[in-house]
Amino acid sequence: MRKFKLRIAYDGTHYEGWQIQKTGTGVQQKIEEALARLFPSRPRVHSSSRTDTGVHAMGMIAHFEVPSNERSMSPLKLAHALNAWLPEDVRVVQAAGAASGFHARFDATGKQYRYFVWNHRVMNPLLRKPAWHVPRQLDLPAIRRAAAYFPGTHDFQSFAAHQNYEKQSHVRTLWRCDLRKSGPLLTFTIEGDGFLYKMCRGIVGTLVQVGQGKFSPDAIAGLLTEKDRRLTGMTAPAHGLVLWKVFYRKKQNASRPG
Repeated sequence: MRKFKLRIAYDGTHYEGWQIQKTGTGVQQKIEEALARLFPSRPRVHSSSRTDTGVHAMGMIAHFEVPSNERSMSPLKLAHALNAWLPEDVRVVQAAGAASGFHARFDATGKQYRYFVWNHRVMNPLLRKPAWHVPRQLDLPAIRRAAAYFPGTHDFQSFAAHQNYEKQSHVRTLWRCDLRKSGPLLTFTIEGDGFLYKMCRGIVGTLVQVGQGKFSPDAIAGLLTEKDRRLTGMTAPAHGLVLWKVFYRKKQNASRPG
C-alpha cells in the first residue's frame, strides 16, 4: 500500500461539516468522490478533525491509502488532479507521501483554530461568510484579561455544547488563547491539545460578551470551575470559525508542537 497525506482548505458555508452525512453533504464526501475518479480502489479518507456545519478550514489534514499496483503519480500531480474534480470551495493545498504508520487523527498532537469577528457598526460585505458581525464596540482590554484565564489544563465543560453521548473526560489543555486587532477585524487564536464539541465557539461567544460588559473578565476562573454550560456565554456562530492548522511531532522529539 502507498499512503498519502493531504492538507485541505474549504469554505464550509454549503457543507454539513467535514464528515460524510446521512443527509446533506460533508466535505469528506467530495474528497472521496474525487479520489474515486483517480483510483479504482475508491480509497477512504481519514481526517485529523471533524468540523461542524458551516465551519471552515485552512489546514485540515487527512490521509488515504491505495494499493501499490494502482496508478502512480507524484504528490504535486495528485493535488492538481484532485482539484480538477473538486468544487471550487474545496481545495487540496498540498499532497505528500506519508510513512506507512502515519495516521492523520491519532498522530496529531494539537490544533489551532482562529475565529474572526468584524467589530464595526457596518458589516464588511466581503467578510460576511468568514466573519461574525458584532456591531457594538467591544472592550478589548477586558477581553484580553478574560482570555488569559483559558491557557492551561482545565475542565472545559462550561464552554462545550452537550452531545448525545458521555465523554470520558472534559479536561483539555490550551496553550494559547489571545486576540489580535487589525482595524475592525478581530482574530481570536486558540491552540490546544484537543477540543470539545463547540468549545471554541463557546469560548469566543463568552469573550465577546465580556467585551459587551455582560461578564467581568475575572468571572472566567469561576465559570471554569462551575462546569455548567448554562452559566456561561453564547455559542458564537459557526461561520466565523476556521480550523487553521494541525500540529504533529517533528521526528518524535518535539514536546510541544510549533
